[in-house]
Amino acid sequence: MNGLIDTHTHLDSAKFDNDREEVIQRARDAGVELLFNVGFNRETIPTTMKLAETYPFIYGIVGWHPTDAIDMKEGDLDWIESLMAHPKVVALGEIGLDYYWDTSPKEVQQRVFREQIAVAKRTGKPIVIHNRDAHEDVVRILREEKASEVGGVMHCFSGSWETAKQCLDMNFYISFGGPVTFKNARVPKEVLANVPMDRLLLETDSPYLAPHPHRGKRNESSFVGLVAETAAEIKGKSVDDIVSITSANARKCFHIS
Repeated sequence: MNGLIDTHTHLDSAKFDNDREEVIQRARDAGVELLFNVGFNRETIPTTMKLAETYPFIYGIVGWHPTDAIDMKEGDLDWIESLMAHPKVVALGEIGLDYYWDTSPKEVQQRVFREQIAVAKRTGKPIVIHNRDAHEDVVRILREEKASEVGGVMHCFSGSWETAKQCLDMNFYISFGGPVTFKNARVPKEVLANVPMDRLLLETDSPYLAPHPHRGKRNESSFVGLVAETAAEIKGKSVDDIVSITSANARKCFHIS
């Protein structure tokens, strides 16, 4: 299954401290051509940059996560903006809203979200959206801030088809990870069935959200092929077609030749 792209992973997680090199090699052995590592706060942005600068096949996505919004200082926004010029940084993220974890007030999350969309527009970078239990506000802010000018990815999409349609209309790709492989994942499977092939992406969000049959265990990028297999089944396509199309979509979305 060569040519896979894992569009969202966290290889710098402490969960990989004992075997990071082996995890990366397993991904390569499983046919993963490119990995997009996400740095989302003061601690993980530097480690993401180190991975991107060390491995030619790893790219960086950096931004400020909504659960950490309360900790963001003015200098952090400037720092993120400066990193957008780095040749291995392909997007600003993951940014958005998270109303599940009560760690940052909603108004602070929304302000930080808007500020980062503005940075993306100034620098011409796509954005990667984290959305948990905040569908209505995420869509509203994307629309109000004219995020369609840069577009990007709805990461590990968990909303309805109605929400997905609104995001597609604003120039976003819809990305699916491990949860779509779960037997009880009725809504994600329905959404994937309806998403146009040219707007579909695959990811793992490792070490989180491992796909079936690894559910509940540590996820890793080598498992992205299991997501591709589920997508192929739902779409009625061959796995090779899914890999080829989603990888081409990722390159187009993140402006990688």
